[in-house]
Amino acid sequence: MKVFRGSTFKADRPWGAVDIANMGGVTTRLHWTDQPYKWHINDGEEVFAVLAGRVEMHFRDETGAEQSALLESGDVFYAAVGTEHVAHPIGEARVLVIEREGSV
Repeated sequence: MKVFRGSTFKADRPWGAVDIANMGGVTTRLHWTDQPYKWHINDGEEVFAVLAGRVEMHFRDETGAEQSALLESGDVFYAAVGTEHVAHPIGEARVLVIEREGSV
């Protein structure tokens, strides 16, 4: 058993993470960041939960048009297979990410 403090975790670099679990090839990781990630498409589905802070999530809809949603503490973003997206934190953010092992 281990407790992870999502509200105070801090990595040594943007998008640094601590591995929480690997359940049959699906990873759960706690990330800290203060910088945007990069546009990407995961190898599978992704669940992105903001534990602390705010994140502007940009994504492309089915027509390819860019959309965005402001995520605050407690909000969850689900990226279906093939969803291109990028996270832009507003200040520091702590995020729980659940995705296929080895996904970007």
